[in-house]
Amino acid sequence: QVQLVESGGGLVQAGGSLRVSCAASGRTFSYLTMGWFRQATGKEREFVAAIGWSDGKILYADSAKGRFTISRDNAKKTVYLQMNSLKPEDTAVYYCAAASMVLIPVVADRYEYWGQGTQVTVSS
Repeated sequence: QVQLVESGGGLVQAGGSLRVSCAASGRTFSYLTMGWFRQATGKEREFVAAIGWSDGKILYADSAKGRFTISRDNAKKTVYLQMNSLKPEDTAVYYCAAASMVLIPVVADRYEYWGQGTQVTVSS
């Protein structure tokens, strides 16, 4: 079992930055592919970014490329999502997820474990 707890969400003005974190506990964090998803009100959950465990490979959604950076600290069992140049359309609940896969999944149902989510609100 893996428990995931997100933190760091909040309210920020457009153009600002925010870093959300996800602390994991339970099984070995080093062997988990970690992902970030988000879900805006009335919309489906969508992939944002993910980082693999075997080679550190990283994938980003097109909406995140150039603005968001995902990273992980295996010693702290934590994954981060640094978000810069935030836009109002980035407003959503951001979820951390973990998958026991070498390949990096971009679909939510491939992730086995989920956090409770943290709200990110970007004002215009």
